[in-house]
Amino acid sequence: MSNPTQIQERVLKILESYTRKDDVLAKAMPETSILIDLKVNSARFVDLVLDVEDEFEIEIKDSETNLINTIGELIELIEKKLG
Repeated sequence: MSNPTQIQERVLKILESYTRKDDVLAKAMPETSILIDLKVNSARFVDLVLDVEDEFEIEIKDSETNLINTIGELIELIEKKLG
């Protein structure tokens, strides 16, 4: 099982492939917006979610995906799924 720090590190690693704002990612906080601050467009966001599902071996429902705006919200959802 991963602890919150390990989850955050793994999420940030995945985000590296999707953001156009490496400088913002380097200073990312839980409240950093994935779509706005990191400039991940909605099509790439879907791919990001798929990568997160693969990385953590979880399933994220479409209804849950719609609630993810920030890095912190994504991490919280992963923690919840991992139990």
